[in-house]
Amino acid sequence: MKNLKNYTIVLLMLIFSGCSQDLESINYDEINPAIFPTSEADIQAIVVSVYYPLRGAYANGIHSTSENGLMFILDATTEILQGPYGVQQEASYHSYKPTSTNFTRFYDVFYNKISGMTLSIDRIEKSNVNELVKKQAIAEIKCARGLLAYELFDLYGPIVVAPLEVLQKPLIEEPLARLSNADMVSFIENDLKAAAVDLPAPDKATYGRFSQGIARMILIRLYLHEKRWAEVEEQANAIMAMNYYALEADYVGLWGLTAPLKSKEVIWAVPADYAGTSENQWQMMALPANFPGTTGYGTIQSSWKFYDSFEATDIRKTALVAEYTGTDGVTYNRANPANYMQLGPIPLKINPDAARKSALTTVDIIVYRYADVLLSKAEALVNKTGTPTQEAIDLVNIVRRRAKISEIELADYNTLASFNDMILLERSHEYWCENGQYRSDLIRHGKYTEHALSLNGAASQSAPYKALFPFSLDRISEGKGKFLQNPGYN
Repeated sequence: MKNLKNYTIVLLMLIFSGCSQDLESINYDEINPAIFPTSEADIQAIVVSVYYPLRGAYANGIHSTSENGLMFILDATTEILQGPYGVQQEASYHSYKPTSTNFTRFYDVFYNKISGMTLSIDRIEKSNVNELVKKQAIAEIKCARGLLAYELFDLYGPIVVAPLEVLQKPLIEEPLARLSNADMVSFIENDLKAAAVDLPAPDKATYGRFSQGIARMILIRLYLHEKRWAEVEEQANAIMAMNYYALEADYVGLWGLTAPLKSKEVIWAVPADYAGTSENQWQMMALPANFPGTTGYGTIQSSWKFYDSFEATDIRKTALVAEYTGTDGVTYNRANPANYMQLGPIPLKINPDAARKSALTTVDIIVYRYADVLLSKAEALVNKTGTPTQEAIDLVNIVRRRAKISEIELADYNTLASFNDMILLERSHEYWCENGQYRSDLIRHGKYTEHALSLNGAASQSAPYKALFPFSLDRISEGKGKFLQNPGYN
């Protein structure tokens, strides 16, 4: 185990070397293209820097497992997570507004990273470095840009994507409008399709870096978002045809202390370490202060509604902790929740890493897995024609068998509505506390507001327009009439 974690730490230092003093001293948006990049080492320095905003980090990593990260905030808008106060409650009640900085910050902090990647691609294209090196580097940056653009698009709808000619004139102030939905989708799609051609196959990719598999997986998420079912199926088939990915036998073990370096199920993960090169602080978020072993702040809970939706033998609820004996000797559970489980069980998901000496853990942040390919293809097959099929049922049952629950039959889900209700439930059970995409799944099927109202009743402030987050007032002001707020927030 030590060898594996040492390997991960070394790799993290390579991938996220943006944390190092040397890399931080270079602003790739302001460098002189006449002198940089001029070597393969320069190109690689640019490439690893694009992973910096995609890591787990409280202040500036979009995959942070804190309230500043996607998973925490997005799952908290659904029945998967709930909080009794603060941003957690704001997410659960759908009470966010343009002054809610935890909801506007994703755009404010990360939108300009897309511009930086655009400039990096241009500089690499103009360099005199080996063409193969350039091609592979650009593929990696386009995958990063496509991923980040998709994640922001999923939160806010179309965003501003500054064209290269504007970026090359930084002293000229030019307010820009958000792209149309069609142009936004095309921008993301073109990046990811290009990346899928030149990225390494999954068996050749370095753990924690991009492969053809992740480029196609994000395309699946984009096509699901747009309900382009035939293209979801096409990308799922392409991933399956790689003959590389498969489900691991041990679902719970995916989030163990040993990094899943050789896992055939993990499509992309963000490595984490105690040093904070990339941070996973989920135990600190989820575990109560009186939990045995190294504790946390207990900032978030699941919901009993979500817990009750699992079948009794489903191993995927193993780390939804419904009972524990605290350091005070008291047993806490649904009947005696105190202030630790009054909303629901503890959504631990990952190994508790009881021996950790800090707020951080070495359990890696798994963002996308092969199970998503199987369930996405099943959903696409049915929604493409409007009729459930045995092939779709079989794909769902592959996932359910691993979960140790009964297989479903076509006769019980032979209408589009019943099948989609089932696939939504299956998705929530399979991916809770991973990438936050269950929110997007609910929105796709018109269930986002319905689920929020069911969970919180009269306290909920949900409405159909809450499917998109608001932009900050600063962004609207800077846009000088060209940058428009999402409807409902004016």
